Amino acid sequence: MGHMRITKFGHACVRVEHEGSVIVLDPGNFTDPAAVDGAGAVLLTHEHADHLHPENLRRTDAPVFTIQAVADAIAAQAPDVSERVTVVRPGEAFTAAGVLVRAVNEKHAVIHPEYDRFDNSGYLLTLPTEGAPATTVFHPGDSLDGPGRPVDVLLLPVSAPWMKVSECVDFARSVGAARNVAIHDAIYSEAGLRIADGHLHRFLDPLGLEYTRLGVGADL
Repeated sequence: MGHMRITKFGHACVRVEHEGSVIVLDPGNFTDPAAVDGAGAVLLTHEHADHLHPENLRRTDAPVFTIQAVADAIAAQAPDVSERVTVVRPGEAFTAAGVLVRAVNEKHAVIHPEYDRFDNSGYLLTLPTEGAPATTVFHPGDSLDGPGRPVDVLLLPVSAPWMKVSECVDFARSVGAARNVAIHDAIYSEAGLRIADGHLHRFLDPLGLEYTRLGVGADL
């Protein structure tokens, strides 16, 4: 996979480093602020506090790429950050820290039918590899909608108030990524995560799909 490094930080936050580019996705309130140090760009999938945390954005001067709903939330919560925000539209391709990114999908998973649906954009990163096909990495945010194309690495939500484990398994199988890295894991105890890990291995291993739950600060 070339010189790619994926580092798992708290909860939904992942740092992707590739040939000098550093992109940090969703450094929310369960994330050590150091996750953003050295970032060339920050991508935010949606406005919930476990993904958007103004203090973490203030720690870096990196540009922030996100959807309109999140830009509006930043304007309200942290207007000092707003001048660094670029709004992207669903389906739009853009360059962040020298990396090609596409905004994918539009809505958060259903938390309860009586709530309005929140806006949510996943991000598909394309990381070029010299002499080989590019590596693609997909962060869905809080959604179980795939990118609609094959990906090499899926950042897979494994625990959430809006999800049961069978939905997580089916999402991973439908995307079919060779490598699956657990994210969105702060709300289960270690015992609960071990149970989820067991189910995921049971279903993904026979398909030859790798599943990994990294510790905080650990690299793929």
